[in-house]
Amino acid sequence: MRIFIASSNHGKLRDFAAAAAPHGVAVQLLPGFNEIPQAVEDGATFEENARKKAEHYSRSAAGTLVIADDSGLEVDALSGSPGVLSARYAADAAETAISQDEANNAKLLRELEPVPDDQRGARFVCVISVARDGVEITSFRGSVEGVILRAPRGTGGFGYDPLFFFPALDKTLGELSPNEKAQVSHRGQAFNSFLAWCDANPST
Repeated sequence: MRIFIASSNHGKLRDFAAAAAPHGVAVQLLPGFNEIPQAVEDGATFEENARKKAEHYSRSAAGTLVIADDSGLEVDALSGSPGVLSARYAADAAETAISQDEANNAKLLRELEPVPDDQRGARFVCVISVARDGVEITSFRGSVEGVILRAPRGTGGFGYDPLFFFPALDKTLGELSPNEKAQVSHRGQAFNSFLAWCDANPST
């Protein structure tokens, strides 16, 4: 089975391809992805945005399954924010000398500064949508519960990973090895559910 992924993130492609290989699934970057007009991500939920992306990009790969994901961080003390806006939480990052990830993390720490340690619960959520010829076929959701620290730990991962403490392993996601993260992360959970679906539907 060959699957196209609608993403410009080569790290994500590498991780997905490695996980899929034992299942006989070849995951490849959608041909011409960077030349295709970007999907409009204006949904109110991860499910809506993942579906919008998968349906949009699958129209450029006739007859082939295309997957797209939407993911982000939900913080209880912030009523679920940054949520679907996680990647662009600090909207003014382009006007600063720091990266988008650094700006997002700095804003999150500012927002949570007065929140007690025992009220800093959060979760990472990922939804993977599978579409063909502009129509979603199915979707998969993964989530992982944790706590937002007051300072980053670890240099691995990306985004909010160094701030997201995972109690079960006594580490932040930024301190996990790629293999550890693939086993416990929200994206890993969603993708493993997708692979189980592929195993059960080999002729899809």
